[in-house]
Amino acid sequence: MSESTATAVYFFIASLHLSTACWKGFALLRTPTPSFALQTATHAVGGIVYVVASPLGYRTVGAAFGQPWFPTLPIYLGILLCFGTNHLLTILWTPSGPGQPWWARQSIRVWSLAYSISLTIMIIAFDGADLEGPAVPLKFNTEHVGDPHVRVFLAVFLTMLTCGTVSIWRRSRRARIDDEAIMHAVRWFGASMLVTFGYVVCSAPAILAAAAGYHQLDTVGVMGSGFGSVGSIMTCYGVTGAAMSKWLAERRDIAVLTPLWDLVVAGVDEELSLDSTRGQRDGRAADPSANTRRSGPHRLLNVRWTLTRQVIEILDGIRELERGAWARSLPADSVKALHDKATKADELRRKFGLGKEGLPEAELEAVATAAVLRDAVARLQAARKQADGAVVAPRSDGTSSAPNVPRKRTPAAKERPRLVRVARALDHPLVGASLQVVGPLPLADEAAQAPAAAR
Repeated sequence: MSESTATAVYFFIASLHLSTACWKGFALLRTPTPSFALQTATHAVGGIVYVVASPLGYRTVGAAFGQPWFPTLPIYLGILLCFGTNHLLTILWTPSGPGQPWWARQSIRVWSLAYSISLTIMIIAFDGADLEGPAVPLKFNTEHVGDPHVRVFLAVFLTMLTCGTVSIWRRSRRARIDDEAIMHAVRWFGASMLVTFGYVVCSAPAILAAAAGYHQLDTVGVMGSGFGSVGSIMTCYGVTGAAMSKWLAERRDIAVLTPLWDLVVAGVDEELSLDSTRGQRDGRAADPSANTRRSGPHRLLNVRWTLTRQVIEILDGIRELERGAWARSLPADSVKALHDKATKADELRRKFGLGKEGLPEAELEAVATAAVLRDAVARLQAARKQADGAVVAPRSDGTSSAPNVPRKRTPAAKERPRLVRVARALDHPLVGASLQVVGPLPLADEAAQAPAAAR
């Protein structure tokens, strides 16, 4: 690999670390905790290390201090400091039994002391080393291993690196954590440490051979940095992957819920929405049949807030349909009847795209709910057209025997997945078939029961 390519790769990894440090730094400002503090420090130091370790950064720092080999010291100290903070973070995250808080505190004290002593020894050893000649980045281990001070420096570094990576890997394997995000990070920490240990596996033989006067393994030692780079990227993903996956899932659900929002909010009453969720709208947006292009919800910033508002507004729209008694049970009954019939007839089952066992209960309920909502909005829109665009009063005072929308009493924690299933079911063949069965709408009767009233 050329030095320019190596510089580009190292700068890319540095950008990952520094971006992660900024992310965790903002989280630290919102919620000051030891965990966020350690993560911020780890990735801030990691980003600086990779900038300095790049061939361009190495030569620039060496020239600035007038000592070509000087950048080796902050690089190796930074690497060990990163692994030390990751080690302490893993101890915080991986309780393993009763009385663990006390043992965790003791372990943190012991390992902190060990890393502090090691860093001190490395500084003293490096200061006493006689480093001469032009620096060749990534070859310090084999170029100067003949110096006894360098041997001590490298022995301490590789010993602590080995202890740290192996200990983190073992703790990660044994970890059983209820918090999914932390468990995700711990699993990736363990895997990244195993990969990073490849640096020791490559470097140790090359250093021993070079100390004996044989430099045939020098290239193998340089290859060890590749394992360190891969392990570093995996560590970054460990602390960001769960949050990123959750963010992507929230963006996906916003897009999935948008047609349902259009149906039960824009198609029922625009006043149910907040402008911050859907942007500015014009008066024509209330008619779902209008081809008016509306701005969609923001899916880059404030994603969780946008999704929460979207769910709340959809629930408000459904309640508005229930309050006006526009929802009826006939479409849901029709869906379930058609589903039962289709599971007994292969041709009908294929027509509706069902498996041999039909739909799971949760999906069938979602299809039934989608049919009820589409039917309810269609009845409301028909009544509005019958009233020549005037505001339509509720068909009852809310005390009628009109049935609730299916699964109305779903726990709040399960509303989002339920509504996502309903949104995906809006265009299900069973919904269209059930609406054909329950139609056409008795417009005359509806108009008689739903007189127009100006607000």
